[in-house]
Amino acid sequence: MVLEDVKSILEHEAQAVKNIPATDDFIKAAELIHEFVHQKGGKLITSGMGKAGQIAINMATTFSSTGTPSCFLHPSEAQHGDLGVVQENDVLLMISNSGKTREIIELIDLARGLRPNIPIVVITSNTESVLAQEANVCINTGNPKEVCTLGLTPTTSTTTMTVIGDVLVVLLMKMINFTNADYAKRHHGGYLGHKSREAAKQNK
Repeated sequence: MVLEDVKSILEHEAQAVKNIPATDDFIKAAELIHEFVHQKGGKLITSGMGKAGQIAINMATTFSSTGTPSCFLHPSEAQHGDLGVVQENDVLLMISNSGKTREIIELIDLARGLRPNIPIVVITSNTESVLAQEANVCINTGNPKEVCTLGLTPTTSTTTMTVIGDVLVVLLMKMINFTNADYAKRHHGGYLGHKSREAAKQNK
């Protein structure tokens, strides 16, 4: 019975990933990030509360390590001075499963108060939400049912958010022609650093 539960959970998560709508919004978001970060010299700022915030942190570090300068802005800390990290030509990537997270909605007003024309990319399951309506580009998670036995804990929803982030990262890597040599310059230690340097040598 326990092994059947494991198989069922894995199938549930896998199906949720397959059900993420593959729309032009992925391309639009990647092009927007590319324009402002790589052509205009800004950076990508990710944000989210709770579990979505943890996904946003992961996205920021992954983008940075693959050639797209990024940082995480905690929506609550933004109200206590951290908003100062927002500069000209930055892009906001905001994550909220419900699209109703109060702190994220407030961050939009704060950011626009400082940078009125800042472009916003949103990842959410609710494309009719306030957050989605405020976005320049909105990527739909497919609104999966949480695999949590209570149907409450962010589990499957965070899986889809992570995959969407991975898609955007890879699209940007292709757009900027990110190489092993580029990767090695950002990873000086550990196994990945060694592996990327060896691959860069072979490609010379």
